[in-house]
Amino acid sequence: EVQLVESGGGLVQAGGSLRLSCTASGFTFGDYVIGWFRQAPGKEREGVSCISTCDGSTYYEDSVKGRFTISSANAKNTLYLQMSSLKPEDTAVYYCAAYTCSWYKIFGLDPANYEYWGQGTQVTVSS
Repeated sequence: EVQLVESGGGLVQAGGSLRLSCTASGFTFGDYVIGWFRQAPGKEREGVSCISTCDGSTYYEDSVKGRFTISSANAKNTLYLQMSSLKPEDTAVYYCAAYTCSWYKIFGLDPANYEYWGQGTQVTVSS
Protein backbone atom coordinates (compact mmCIF):
# COMPACT_ATOMS: atom_id res chain seq x y z
CA GLU A 1 0.00 0.00 0.00
CA VAL A 2 1.39 3.38 -1.02
CA GLN A 3 1.58 6.00 1.70
CA LEU A 4 3.17 9.43 2.05
CA VAL A 5 3.44 10.84 5.56
CA GLU A 6 4.49 14.43 6.27
CA SER A 7 6.02 15.65 9.50
CA GLY A 8 7.88 18.64 10.89
CA GLY A 9 5.17 21.27 10.78
CA GLY A 10 4.56 23.62 13.65
CA LEU A 11 4.48 27.18 14.85
CA VAL A 12 7.37 29.51 14.11
CA GLN A 13 7.91 33.25 14.19
CA ALA A 14 8.49 35.24 11.04
CA GLY A 15 12.10 34.98 9.97
CA GLY A 16 12.49 31.55 11.49
CA SER A 17 13.07 28.16 9.94
CA LEU A 18 11.43 24.76 9.76
CA ARG A 19 12.27 21.52 8.01
CA LEU A 20 9.44 19.40 6.71
CA SER A 21 9.86 15.70 6.01
CA CYS A 22 7.88 13.30 3.88
CA THR A 23 8.45 9.58 4.16
CA ALA A 24 7.12 7.14 1.61
CA SER A 25 6.16 3.51 1.98
CA GLY A 26 4.98 1.07 -0.65
CA PHE A 27 7.21 2.50 -3.39
CA THR A 28 10.75 3.78 -3.84
CA PHE A 29 11.61 7.45 -4.37
CA GLY A 30 14.24 6.57 -6.94
CA ASP A 31 11.62 6.31 -9.68
CA TYR A 32 9.51 9.36 -8.84
CA VAL A 33 9.11 13.08 -9.04
CA ILE A 34 8.21 14.26 -5.55
CA GLY A 35 6.79 17.64 -4.71
CA TRP A 36 5.44 19.93 -2.05
CA PHE A 37 2.13 21.75 -2.27
CA ARG A 38 0.40 24.00 0.21
CA GLN A 39 -3.03 25.38 0.90
CA ALA A 40 -3.60 28.47 3.00
CA PRO A 41 -6.93 29.35 4.61
CA GLY A 42 -9.33 30.69 2.02
CA LYS A 43 -6.93 30.03 -0.86
CA GLU A 44 -6.51 27.37 -3.51
CA ARG A 45 -3.81 24.73 -3.33
CA GLU A 46 -0.55 25.86 -4.89
CA GLY A 47 2.64 24.13 -5.85
CA VAL A 48 5.76 24.99 -3.87
CA SER A 49 8.67 22.88 -5.07
CA CYS A 50 9.49 19.53 -6.61
CA ILE A 51 12.45 17.29 -7.26
CA SER A 52 13.07 14.44 -9.65
CA THR A 53 14.71 11.49 -7.95
CA CYS A 54 15.41 10.17 -11.44
CA ASP A 55 17.78 12.94 -12.52
CA GLY A 56 17.98 15.40 -9.61
CA SER A 57 16.14 18.27 -11.29
CA THR A 58 14.51 20.77 -8.95
CA TYR A 59 11.90 23.45 -9.39
CA TYR A 60 10.71 26.26 -7.11
CA GLU A 61 7.83 28.66 -7.30
CA ASP A 62 8.94 32.28 -7.36
CA SER A 63 7.49 33.01 -3.93
CA VAL A 64 9.88 30.59 -2.22
CA LYS A 65 13.03 30.86 -4.33
CA GLY A 66 16.05 31.61 -2.20
CA ARG A 67 14.22 30.69 0.99
CA PHE A 68 13.20 27.04 0.57
CA THR A 69 15.36 24.08 -0.39
CA ILE A 70 14.03 20.73 -1.50
CA SER A 71 16.07 17.55 -1.20
CA SER A 72 15.62 13.82 -1.09
CA ALA A 73 17.28 10.92 0.65
CA ASN A 74 16.39 8.15 -1.74
CA ALA A 75 17.78 5.33 0.38
CA LYS A 76 15.47 6.44 3.18
CA ASN A 77 12.51 7.15 0.89
CA THR A 78 12.38 10.58 2.49
CA LEU A 79 11.77 14.04 1.05
CA TYR A 80 12.72 17.25 2.82
CA LEU A 81 11.72 20.88 2.52
CA GLN A 82 14.04 23.21 4.38
CA MET A 83 12.20 26.48 4.91
CA SER A 84 14.04 29.60 5.99
CA SER A 85 13.16 33.28 6.32
CA LEU A 86 9.57 32.27 6.85
CA LYS A 87 6.82 34.79 6.33
CA PRO A 88 3.25 34.88 7.63
CA GLU A 89 2.06 34.26 4.08
CA ASP A 90 3.81 30.87 4.20
CA THR A 91 1.19 29.72 6.69
CA ALA A 92 -0.61 26.75 5.17
CA VAL A 93 -1.14 23.04 5.27
CA TYR A 94 1.76 21.51 3.38
CA TYR A 95 1.34 18.33 1.38
CA CYS A 96 3.85 16.07 -0.28
CA ALA A 97 2.95 14.23 -3.44
CA ALA A 98 4.61 12.00 -6.02
CA TYR A 99 4.34 10.73 -9.56
CA THR A 100 6.31 8.27 -11.65
CA CYS A 101 9.11 9.72 -13.75
CA SER A 102 7.71 9.49 -17.27
CA TRP A 103 8.72 11.06 -20.56
CA TYR A 104 5.11 12.05 -21.23
CA LYS A 105 4.72 13.89 -17.91
CA ILE A 106 6.38 17.29 -17.97
CA PHE A 107 8.50 17.87 -14.88
CA GLY A 108 6.87 20.39 -12.57
CA LEU A 109 4.00 21.15 -10.23
CA ASP A 110 0.98 20.29 -12.32
CA PRO A 111 -1.18 18.55 -9.69
CA ALA A 112 -2.81 16.42 -12.38
CA ASN A 113 0.46 14.52 -12.74
CA TYR A 114 0.70 13.53 -9.11
CA GLU A 115 -0.49 10.03 -8.27
CA TYR A 116 0.03 9.88 -4.52
CA TRP A 117 -0.64 12.46 -1.82
CA GLY A 118 0.06 12.74 1.88
CA GLN A 119 -2.32 13.94 4.55
CA GLY A 120 -0.62 17.27 5.14
CA THR A 121 1.16 19.01 7.99
CA GLN A 122 0.32 22.44 9.36
CA VAL A 123 2.85 25.26 9.21
CA THR A 124 1.95 28.46 11.02
CA VAL A 125 4.16 31.54 10.84
CA SER A 126 3.40 34.30 13.31
CA SER A 127 4.25 37.94 12.73
